[in-house]
Amino acid sequence: MNLQIETPALLFSATSLILLAYTNRFLTIAQIVRGLKKTYDQDHSKSILLQIKNLNLRLSLIRYMQLFGVLCLFLSVFAMLCLFLEQQTLGIYLFAGSLLSLLASLGISFWEISISVTALRLHLSDLIDEKTK
Repeated sequence: MNLQIETPALLFSATSLILLAYTNRFLTIAQIVRGLKKTYDQDHSKSILLQIKNLNLRLSLIRYMQLFGVLCLFLSVFAMLCLFLEQQTLGIYLFAGSLLSLLASLGISFWEISISVTALRLHLSDLIDEKTK
């Protein structure tokens, strides 16, 4: 199998956009956590504490999503370097590692989105229950 130096470079634009989206999600959740923390300090609601716990898990998952996304870029760069230095076999393995890192990042992203959807459904369940009465 012959891998061209341009192939690992294809991941740069996609991975950069994914990392930007992950960062935006992180910043949004961090802002929500700060607001909930202020509210919790005032009334010590168990519901708010559970929301903060859920968001804390999501922040941890986003950190791992970002870690694997950066690892994907890192391995892609090394794959390109190896291909440039005519180390075809090592370049192929590094590129494969970068693809696996991207898959891990996307898998964790799916997990985080699932948690988010479940939390939103739980949050909206009161409205749905009232509407059906």
